[in-house]
This record gives sequence, C-alpha cells and structure tokens, in this order.
Amino acid sequence: SESFHKWLQATDLTREVYQHLAHYVPKIYCRGPNPFPQKEDMLAQHVLLGPMEWYLCGEDPAFGFPKLEQANKPSHLCGRVFKVGEPTYSCRDCAVDPTCVLCMECFLGSIHRDHRYRMTTSGGGGFCDCGDTEAWKEGPYCQKHELNTSEIEEEEDPLVHLSEDVIARTYNIFAIMFRYAVEILTWEKESELPADLEIVNTSRQTKPLKVQVMHSSIVAHQNFGLKLLSWLGNVIGYSDGLRRILCQVGLQEGPDGENSSLVDRLMLNDSKLWKGARSVYHQLFMSSLLMDLKYKKLFAIRFAKNYERLQSDYVTDDHDREFSIADLSVQIFTVPSLARMLITEENLMTIIIKTFMDHLRHRDAQGRFQFERYTALQAFKFRRVQSLIFDLKYVLISKPTEWSDDLRQKFLEGFDAFLELLKCMQGMDPITRQVGQHIEMEPEWEAAFTLQMKLTHVISMMQDWCALDEKVLIEAYKKCLAVLMQCHGGFTDGEQPITLSICGHSVETIRYCVSQEKVSIHLPVSRLLAGLHVLLSKSEVAYKFPELLPLSELSPPMLIEHPLRCLVLCAQVHAGMWRRNGFSLVNQIYYYHNVKCRREMFDKDIVMLQTGVSMMDPNHFLMIMLSRFELYQIFSTPDYGKRFSSEITHKDVVQQNNTLIEEMLYLIIMIVGERFSPGVGQVNATDEIKREIIHQLSIKPMAHSELVKSLPEDENKETGMESVIEAVAHFKKPGLTGRGMYELKPECAKEFNLYFYHFSRAEQSKVNGKIKSVLGKTLPPPVLPPFCPLFASLVNILQSDVMLCIMRTVLQWAVEHNGYAWSESMLQRVLHLIGMALQEEKQHLDNVTEEHVVTFTFTQKISKPGEAPNNSPSILAMLETLQNAPYLDVHKDMIRWILKTFNAIKKIRESSSTSPVAETEGTIMEESSRDKDKAERKRKAEIARLRREKIMAQMSEMQRHFIDENKELFQQTLELDASTSAVLDNSPMVSNMALTALGPAQTQVPEQRQFVTCILCQEEQEVKVESKAMVLAAFVQRSTVLSKNRSKFIQDPGNDCCSVYFDSVQAKEQRRQQRLRLHTSYDVENGEFLCPLCECLSNTVIPLLLPPRNIFNSRLNISDQPKLTQWIRTISQQIKALQVLRKEEKNMDELQFPEGFRPDFHPKNPYSESIKEMLTTFGTATYKVGLKVHPNEEDPRVPIMCWGSCAYTIQSIERILSDEDKPLFGPLPCRLDDCLRSLTRFAAAHWTVASLSVVQGHFCKLFASLVPDDNHGDLPCILDIDMFHLLVGLVLAFPALQCQDFSGISLGTGDLHIFHLVTMAHIVQILLTSCTEENGMDQENPAGEEELAVLALYKTLHQCTGSALKEIPSGWHLWRNVRNGIMPFLKCCALFFHYLNGVPSPPELQVSGTSHFEHLCNYLSLPNNLICLFQENNEITKLLIESWCHNIEVKRYLEGERDAISYPRESNKLIDLPEDYSSLINQASNFSCPKSGGDKSRAPTLCLVCGTLLCSQSYCCQTELEGEDVGACTAHTYSCGSGVGIFLRVRECQVLFLAGKTKGCFYSPPYLDDYGETDQGLRRGNPLHLCKERFKKIQKLWHQHSITEEIGHAQEANQTLVGIDWQHL
Repeated sequence: SESFHKWLQATDLTREVYQHLAHYVPKIYCRGPNPFPQKEDMLAQHVLLGPMEWYLCGEDPAFGFPKLEQANKPSHLCGRVFKVGEPTYSCRDCAVDPTCVLCMECFLGSIHRDHRYRMTTSGGGGFCDCGDTEAWKEGPYCQKHELNTSEIEEEEDPLVHLSEDVIARTYNIFAIMFRYAVEILTWEKESELPADLEIVNTSRQTKPLKVQVMHSSIVAHQNFGLKLLSWLGNVIGYSDGLRRILCQVGLQEGPDGENSSLVDRLMLNDSKLWKGARSVYHQLFMSSLLMDLKYKKLFAIRFAKNYERLQSDYVTDDHDREFSIADLSVQIFTVPSLARMLITEENLMTIIIKTFMDHLRHRDAQGRFQFERYTALQAFKFRRVQSLIFDLKYVLISKPTEWSDDLRQKFLEGFDAFLELLKCMQGMDPITRQVGQHIEMEPEWEAAFTLQMKLTHVISMMQDWCALDEKVLIEAYKKCLAVLMQCHGGFTDGEQPITLSICGHSVETIRYCVSQEKVSIHLPVSRLLAGLHVLLSKSEVAYKFPELLPLSELSPPMLIEHPLRCLVLCAQVHAGMWRRNGFSLVNQIYYYHNVKCRREMFDKDIVMLQTGVSMMDPNHFLMIMLSRFELYQIFSTPDYGKRFSSEITHKDVVQQNNTLIEEMLYLIIMIVGERFSPGVGQVNATDEIKREIIHQLSIKPMAHSELVKSLPEDENKETGMESVIEAVAHFKKPGLTGRGMYELKPECAKEFNLYFYHFSRAEQSKVNGKIKSVLGKTLPPPVLPPFCPLFASLVNILQSDVMLCIMRTVLQWAVEHNGYAWSESMLQRVLHLIGMALQEEKQHLDNVTEEHVVTFTFTQKISKPGEAPNNSPSILAMLETLQNAPYLDVHKDMIRWILKTFNAIKKIRESSSTSPVAETEGTIMEESSRDKDKAERKRKAEIARLRREKIMAQMSEMQRHFIDENKELFQQTLELDASTSAVLDNSPMVSNMALTALGPAQTQVPEQRQFVTCILCQEEQEVKVESKAMVLAAFVQRSTVLSKNRSKFIQDPGNDCCSVYFDSVQAKEQRRQQRLRLHTSYDVENGEFLCPLCECLSNTVIPLLLPPRNIFNSRLNISDQPKLTQWIRTISQQIKALQVLRKEEKNMDELQFPEGFRPDFHPKNPYSESIKEMLTTFGTATYKVGLKVHPNEEDPRVPIMCWGSCAYTIQSIERILSDEDKPLFGPLPCRLDDCLRSLTRFAAAHWTVASLSVVQGHFCKLFASLVPDDNHGDLPCILDIDMFHLLVGLVLAFPALQCQDFSGISLGTGDLHIFHLVTMAHIVQILLTSCTEENGMDQENPAGEEELAVLALYKTLHQCTGSALKEIPSGWHLWRNVRNGIMPFLKCCALFFHYLNGVPSPPELQVSGTSHFEHLCNYLSLPNNLICLFQENNEITKLLIESWCHNIEVKRYLEGERDAISYPRESNKLIDLPEDYSSLINQASNFSCPKSGGDKSRAPTLCLVCGTLLCSQSYCCQTELEGEDVGACTAHTYSCGSGVGIFLRVRECQVLFLAGKTKGCFYSPPYLDDYGETDQGLRRGNPLHLCKERFKKIQKLWHQHSITEEIGHAQEANQTLVGIDWQHL
C-alpha cells in the first residue's frame, strides 16, 4: 500500500504508475516457462493490481468494493456470457428474433418455460438477454431480475451513487490502465517498448542479448495488459457508476481526432491481435459498453461508422467468426431501436449492401456477378462475405411500426442499393443447351445458388417492410420496374419479330428458342417485382391510388418473357432435352423447386405469369407460351399431329413433344389454380400453410420434424405449422420404437389437388395411386377460392379460343387414338382443366347477384361444334364418345363426373334462364352407359373367380409335391411330436405324487429320446452318450450386472470366480471350420463367429447331453441312507484319507481307509471322444473369457469357472424373472431353456474330462469352507460366500469323490445333504446380516412354531458371537426376513436341480401368483419350517454355527468395521435420469475435463451404469489398456462393466453401447420431444423429456446381458458402424 500513498500525492500520476509497471511487470511475468502460475497471479494481484484497487477505493479494497456494491442498484439486465456447450433457450412465442436467448437460470424463472421454447447449446460468446425489453414481446424479466425493475426511474445517471473523489480517482486510474493495455496490445515493434515503459536504470552491460530480454518483457507487458482488461471487467461489476466511467474513458476521442478513442483503436486492430487477446477484450466490451444502455448507443454508432473496415478485416482474417469483433454485430443490429437509429443516422442498410458488393468484384460484360471455379480459398472467402447478409438480416428482422420521413428515405436508399445487387444477379450463370456431345466440364453453379439461398429471407423481409407503408410500396414498385426495364431494355437481342396466329387471333412476339439460346435461372429482379405486385393487390394500393402506379405503361409480354423461359427450361429438362448438360443443371432445377429456394424463385415465376395473363389477352399469352414451348406448329396447323406421327419421326422426338405438351398443360393448371398466396387469391396466410400440410400428408403420414422440413421457414425459423396442424391432422403417439406421426384427417382430402405445384414428379405419381384408393376413382379438381380483383381476369384463359382449340385438339387425338402420338397423362390434364373451368362457372353462377350477367360461359363454348371447313364435333360430343372407349377405362369416372357437372350447370342456367337452352343429348347417353357398365362389372367378377380357383388347384398340387420330396422332414416332426406326447401321457401319473427334484426320494422320470438336426449339414441324430457330439453356439462374456461392489470381484473359496453368461442359439457341428466371409462385427482373433442360422454373435459351443446324473448314478439305492450328521462325518473321513494319501504318497496298502472307500479306483469315462472334445472346448472357453488368459485345459481353475458360469447364469435369469414378476417355471423362451439345460448338464459332466484329483481337491476346499478341518486355515468368512455358487460347486464336484465310495451312499443322498448344509449356512448368513430393521406390526402376530424356532436359533447365534449381535426383534419379524431373504436362493436351486435331474416342475410353480415358498420347499425336499434342519441335526449344527461365528470377519462386521451383503439382494438398476433433458446438458456444461485443467470437455458422456461423467472422444483422457490407447469410455467399461458399457452422449443426445475395444453401436436415446421423436444431435432443439418405457427397455437389455448381441445385430445391419474407432470414444 506504500505505492498507493505515493500515487495519491503524485502530481504526474501517469508517470508514477508507468514507472511502477516498468519495474515490476517484467520481473513477475518474465521467467520463461512458468512453474507456478498461481504464484504469478498472486504476485500480480499483490504488487500490481493491489495498489490500483486501494487507489480506486481510497481505502482497503476488501471494505471499499462491498460498500460500492451496496450503494449500487442491482442491474435488471442479466448479461451472463455463455460458455461453450452451455444450454441456451429461446422462446418461439415471445422472442423478437431467434438470437434472443436466456441462460438456464433465467429461463427456469421466466414465463417462457411454459411456452414453445427451443433449446440449443451455445457455441460460446453470446450473452443472456434477460431484462432486455426490446428482445421479448412479453415476459422480458425472470423472477430474479424482475425484483430489480421496481425502482428504475427514467434513465438516471448511475454516477450519483459515487462520491466526487471516487469518481475522479476512478477516472484517473481507468484512463491510465485502459490506455496502457490498449497501447501495449496494439504495439507493433517487437524489439523495443514504448518510451515511458523503458526501465530507467539500465546500467548493466548492454550486450546484443538485450534484444531478447526486451522482447520477453514486451510479452510480459502484454500478458499483464490482458490481465488488466479482465481486472477492469471484474471491477466494473461492483457498480454501474464504475461501468459508466470506463465507457466514458473508452469512447473519449483522443488527440488524433477520428477513430482515436481507445475502443476504436482496439476494434480496428482486431485482426492483428491473437485469439486470446481478442476474446478478453470482447468480453470487456460486452460487460461494459453493451450493458450500459446510453453507451451501447454510442458504441453502436462507432461500430457502424467503422463497419466497412471491420468487415474487410474480417474477410481477410483467418480466425473464425466468433473470434472477430465483427461478430458483435449480432448484439447491436438485432436491437430494434438501435437498428432503426443506425439506418436513419448512419445509412446502415446501404453501407452493408455496398460493402457486400465491393467484395464480389468479378463481373461479366453485362455487369453480372461471375463466379469462377469454386476453389477452397474462394469458398472460404465467400463464406466470410456471406456474414454480411446475416447482418442485413439482423437489421431488417424487426419491422417498423411507424415510419418517419427519414426512415422512408433511408430505407428506399437501401432498397436502391439492394436492387443494384439483384441487378448483378439477374441472368447470372446463363446456360446454353449442349447438342451433339456431353459438356466437358461441369460449370460452376453452387456459388450463385448459395448467394440466392442466403438472400431468400432478405428478399422476403424487404417485401415485408414495403408492405408496411403505402408510400414506400409505391416507390419501391416504381424503382423495381425501372431496374427491370434497364435489364431487358427493348429486349431485342438481335431476335427477329414474328407474328403468331391461331383461331383468328394474332400476336407480335420475337423468335426465341430456349433450346438454342442462352437462358438463366436467376431472375431476382423479376421475382421481386412479382412479389411487390402481389402486395399492391393485397394492401389494395392498386385500387386506392391507380394514378400513382405505372400500371398502364407495363408491357406484359416483357414481364412474362424471362420467367416463362425459366419454366420452359424446366419442362425441357424434364423431357430429357438437356441431358448433355450434366449434373450442374439438374442440381439447379432441383434447387429452383426446393423448399429452401422456391418461395423467391419458382413460386414468384408463377405469380409473374399470373400477373402477365391478368393484364393481357389470354389468347395472346397462350400463343406466346406455345411458341416458347416450341409447340406452336403442332397446335396451329390442323392435322399436323397426324402427319407428324405418320412420318414415323424419331421416337425420342415424339416422346419429347408429348412431355412438353403435358408440361405446358400442367403450367396452365398452375397458373389458374395456384391462388393460395394472399394477394393473388382471397385467402390468408394460414390457408396457404394448411394447403401445404394437406398435400404433404397426402403423400404419407409424417413425423413432426419431416413435416417442418418440407415447409418453407421464415426468417425466424418458423413455419407457422403448429397453429393449423390440429385442424388438418391427427397425431398418433409412438410405441417403444418409431416416432409420433401426423395423419391427414379424411375430411381434408376433398381439398386435395393432384396438380399441386410443389409436388415433385415422384411425389405426384406416388400420390396419384394413393389418393385413388382413398377417394374412389375420380379426383375432381377442388373448389378454389376467388381471385383478388387485380387478378380476376385470369380465369378467362380457360374459356379463351386458343385454350379451347388446345383442348379440342388433344381430345380429337384421343378419339382417333391410333392415328396420333398422344399420351394418357395429356388427356388427364385436359380433363382436369375442363373440370376446373366447370367448377369455376358453377361458382360464378352460385355467387351471382341480380344485375350481373355471368361472363364465364364455358359450358356454351364446349357444346358448340368446330368451325366450318372441317366441322369437328364439339368438345362435349367428344367427351361423350370417350366415356365408353375401352382403352380409357381409367378416365371413365372423371369423364362421367364432367358430364354430370355440365348437366348441373345447365340446369342452374336454365332455371335462371340467363342463357339459351342447349341441346340435352347428354343425359340419355348417360343412362344407357350405366347399364353397359353393370354388365361389364359382372363379366369381370366371373373372370376373377375362375382365375382364383385355378390358382388354388395349382397350390395344392405344389404342396403335395413338396411333401413327397421331403418325406423325412415331415416324419421327423411327427416323431418329435410322438416323443413329446409320450411325456404328456406319463404326466398324470407323475403329478399324483409330489414332485421332488433331489435326494434319495427324487421323482423318477422316464427318459425321453431326443433327436436334433444339424443346421449346417441337415443330418439328424439322437442324442446318446456314445454318439457324435451335437452342440449349441454360445456366447460367453464377463459381467458385473449383479455385482454390488464394482471395484473387486467377490472371491469364491480360493478361486477367482468371474461371472460368465451364455446365450445359446442353435445346434451345429463344430468340427467343420467356419469358412464365413471375414466380418468385422465379430472378432475372429477372439474366436468369435456368427451363428449360421440367426446371425447371433457367438464365441464357443455347448454340447447337448443327456441328464448326466443318470449315467453316473447307476448303483443301487440301499434303503438306509445316512443322516446328515453321519454323512458329514463319513465325508470328512474320506477327505482326510485323500489328503493323507496326497501327503504321504506311501504304499496304498499301509493306509487305513474308511469302509468301502477305494481311492485307487478310477471310473471309466462314459462319453464318446467327440463329446469329450466338446466338453473340453467349452470349459476352456469360459476359462479364457472369464479370466482373460490364454486357454489351458490343464489349469485347475477351469472346472471352477465352468461351475461359476452355470451358477451366475441361473442367478441372472432368476433375477430377470423376478424383476418382471414372471413365474419361475413359466414358459421360458426356448433359447433360455435350451441354454440353461445344456449349461447345467455340461457343468455336471465336465468333471469327467478334468483330472480327478483336481476336482477332488476343489471339493475338499469348498467343503472345508462350511465344515472346517485342520488342513485349510485361511478360509473365507461365511459372510463373503455366495451360497448358490458354493452349492453348485459342491454338488457338481461331489461325483468325483462319490465314484470311489462303494459303501452304498447314493449320489442323491449326497446332493440332498450338501443342499441342506448350504441352506443352513445361508440361513445363518441372513440372520447375521439382514434382520436389523424394526417393524411396528410385530405385536399382533401370535408366534407359531417357525417363529419360536427362529428365535431359539437367533439366541444361539447371539451366544456364539459373544453378544455382539443386536437385540432380538420379535420372532415373527425374524421369520419374515428369513423367508424373504432365502427366496432367491431357493428359486435358483429349483432351477438348478430341475435342469440337473430333469424332474418336471410342479404346476403351482408354472403360474405367477403369491409366494411359492411352500411349493419350493416341497420340490426341493426341505421342511416348510426351515429351522427344523438345525433341530434335526442338533449335535453337529451347534459345532458348525460356532465355527462360522468365530471367524474374525464376522466379529468385525458386527462391530461395524466392515459391511456385508444383505439379503434379499436388491436388483441393480441403471442410474436415475432427470425428467427434463436440459438439466443433463447443464450438468455436462459444468463438467470440465479431469485431465486438462479446467478445459470444457467437448464430448461429455454419462455412464448409465454408475453415473460417472467422462470426457469422451478426446486425446486428453486417453489411457493405455492392454497396450493400446483407448478413450475414456472404453477404459471405463473395463472397470465398471467388465468390458460392456452403456453411455449417454450428452451433447449429441444419443446412447452408446460399447463391448470390448472393437465393438459399439449407437442406440436411440430414452428422451423424446412432445411429438414423440428423438433428437439425436440436438438439431431441432425441441424440449426433450424422459420416456420411462424406452429407458426400461435399455435397462432390460442390460439385465439380460443382450448389449453385445444388440451391437452385433446393429453392426450387421449397418456396415458404416464397423468403420468407427470405438476404442477411442
């Protein structure tokens, strides 16, 4: 603070401060690569910024700043600057334009959250517009900022809250610091500093080295300069007064006059600064100049004055738009009041357009834009220039409500400039038809269309502005017309005038052939004029001030000439005459009609023709049109058509002419029928949208997003669809897949017009077929709204002589159908036109008032025969002839409808007797034709019936044939049926007795023979012990779906047990090599392949076996089997004997063995070689995948892996069934059923291929974990054992011991005792871990025997654990916990023994219902009161319980030093996702990459299994895994899901499935918008909400371990997924 006192006294403050900086800055910021950035910041704060803060406050800033903050009124503007990826919200109902956005906090507190809003993620750099009244039509404040608005007086000066001396000191220090920062940042010499920053005492030796030192101190100063700017930004946050002072300092003119203020200097040096510096000072501008309304205006003026320079800098600069000061235009120009002010005071519109024109310098001889080949550099520059168009759009986006003379004048000046621009586009890129050979080089066309597309909205907005003020509209119309006259002055480009005449009418025009001369698609001036002409009609200016308008001077032929050429070009392209011009032309025609451009291109050309027709004699128009279409000859010369076809001209030419005639008729239909734009017809804007939607939906039902894409957007990205969609369509909600669809309401179909002008040709034919099936055969033209008066005379084209001549000619060709070249669609169009004319006349008659005579007399004209020389019949007569022509069956209904309408009109005319009576031949003919019609129908029905019978006969013949050829197939199915029915016959006998799955009392089931067919060679064989192996394809994978502790695997006694999961598919023979084509959706090195039948991913095979227990259990069951206690003793002796044997390795004879135990006996393996091979194969596969090691059949862990995989699979299936409330033995899908059966039998047979002593060793160790012996010391605690895994291991290893025991203990007895023993251990487990929670309902329940028994057992435990166990809850409560806790275990055991021993399940377990506890106990031969197990074997259970409870871990658990799993285990679920998607985006935008300090992650990705956010798809978070670089997600799958992962990519809103390093796919996300669509990539920005059903579906895939399979199917279906480097995600 001593510098602070020095500064207060200083006379020349600037010098003092500069010296201070010169001395300290290089010291702090100069030391090469910086080891301690925090220290540097601290020093800078302390030594450099500290004194300034003291000086500014006049006291300790720790007290000074809070005081300032208190005195300050909080701002009602939010002004939060967005980070990259932060969610922003715009309201589609209230925002003035789409650039008005809110940050999440303001949005949630605003009224807009209930409106239609759009959500996007920010690219960074904009700021929140909350509190800006000009940005919102309503609700400008959120709740937080609303509080600050209450006491705003009109524009008070913020400086009143500051004391004089604070103002003076702030002014001083801001001026010095801001100037210093600007000077040093814009300093251009790299080897010397500004004079006043040189260090004075440079007495050290001056060596050349100094250059470098100075250089680095410049860098030091620049670093500090940036630090200063951000410091200024922070300081002004304390008070509006400080902000105002900084603005004053920044905008104060310097000594050098123009552009010398600090702000100007920074702006004009923008492109010389580096990115970091730019973003710092842009932020400062935003937080200062743009937040102070008074200075925002002044800044806007400076910005506009320098606009041209800033834009030119930007165009030549190489950084992106968001790093350029030019990007601030969006903050300034979109404020309506500023935009208006800049237009009137700075002539901004003209400046922007002129700047734009200056950058496009290339012109041709006529002054039109010329774009050479579109190189990358040009495209880049052109993209930059286009940003000017956006600025123009911003300026125009909010329309003025009242006009001042100034605004009018300046707008019209801008309009002039705009016309200059359009004039350079009129006729650009002209093309000439290629004849003879194909074009060599595709001409450049994209640039011109890009320009047109970008300008589309601007052109529309210009028209909107004109429409708002009558004076402006009249002036604009005149100017536009004048420019058009200049473009086509005199329009004789050397063309000769010619005279055309048909039917006694003649017209002068010029000779011009589109197919020979130059023609251009770009006619923006004509189109703008067309738009303005419609506005004259719409705003009725044309009728109010006809004298002000040059309507009389208009030359309609000139107006229509170019648009007509353009439409003829399209017709000729369609007729295939321009094929040699290559794709560039096809693309141009495509865009001309495309929804993005058509509004200002194709639509306006039609309007221009309508304008022309309404102002000239329709006969003249039609003749010019025939001439441009090059069809004049055909229609003006009688019989030309006949000659033409008789000379058998080139078939192509005939085809071309036909197409041209069709296209011309179509054009006439459009000119007369398209009156749905306001101003042409008497309609409003919603009618126009409704009509678009009706026609789009008549193609097919559409989703909301498709529909929006097919409608034109306005400058606010709105289509206006939502307001009318309800009226014309029904919404159908989506199911679990698919999306919501809109379907057309049937009553809207009557407004459908087959010749709707926005249909593409493909759509038209599609619709044609579809609508006919809906509406019956006829498609009469719809009734149309009346034209506006300005266009009213247009309808006369339908009854003009030339039109009637064209109709008559085509009908004549159709009548004499052999002599002429004509087409049905030509006739169809003529019929449509006749229909339109009749509808029109009918409407005229319906709306006629008394004194008016209807001048539209189409009916009379078509009933008159032709002129004298050849006396052709009348149109009406020809129609009546055609109605029965057999070759026109399709059009019959339409012709009939025309005749009917004709008669109706005649009746109206007769009743009002406004016209003489015409002859009435039509009705009689109609009658007779109706009878003919009936007969015809009958005949057809008969033919159809005969045909059906014939086909049926053929089919049954084929069937017989097929059965003969494939007899064996059918016999096989019959045999199978026989074998299954045999089982069913036994079943009544079985079901009378209780079914028991294990033990000596196990129900005996007669063996069924099982036949299977190989899917590779189609051979069939019976599954027998000695036959060849038949196998199922299967897929083993690791899994953590059931694990509770994701960091380690639960240790099974002495062995790593990893979970493995099988998914069996179909039988196939393994010995054949799979010679499938190399596919990438599976990993051949890991032994993966696709099942040949259903293409499921597989990596091993399981052999099909008979129930293995029956094979080993061939010895007799002796009646007196030992009890549990005795059995345990026997087994323990046998184990001891084995261990002694192993240790001693003495002679067999010396040892004393228990009775009947023969350890030297080795059983013979009953299986055939091929089956043994398969047993080994599968065993090693599980071992390999589970432990991730190389296969090794001898490894002692193999059997444990096999048993573990069997146990885990059963557990996970039990889990799935109970989560879905399905019965345990309900109808399982056959894949699961086969899988469990094969897997259990395989696991049971596997010991036969393992070494006997290994399996015996496993048994000893597993057995010791329950019944301790002396040899195994380090046994796991009872709390850490998964009892079901233990049971499976014991039961399946037991035969290895039992095969050497000849004392008569049967295998079944062993199973039963093992099961009882494990069950008892499990009950103790449950009592120790899961009986804590109290329940208030205990008292009412009387204690039954179970309750008493369980209480007694609990007491025993209480004693054994040394009273560490909690106090005893009631017996009822204990019993309930035991029952609930043991259910999953019992269900798993039931499944296991069912598949192991093949005992059918009791019917009670096949239906879902209440607890099946009793049924399970009976099936598993347990007592219903489980505690009886303890009581019956009292002497030994006491010992066991003691040994279990004395384990040190149990003590630790009960004292709360560790935790254990409690039963029943909860199902793991995926994490809970928020209902509203934006909260996820917000969470992700706050997530920064954990490795690169504080950087925002580009692709934040959420793990749906554990909820971790990861930084995916970026180098910063790659890690090494097994020697490969992998991305964060892949690495995470290995720790979280053992290789399988489910992720949600937050920015893209898509779900990612990963499996291993090479496999992955995208899956549709569980978030939908209100229209039932997902928005992958967040492109549309509709609000998204969680769809619970879809999320459940993902969860189910995870529970069923189907992720890998899902990926396999996705990759098979979509080859592009294969190319993605999944491991880098």
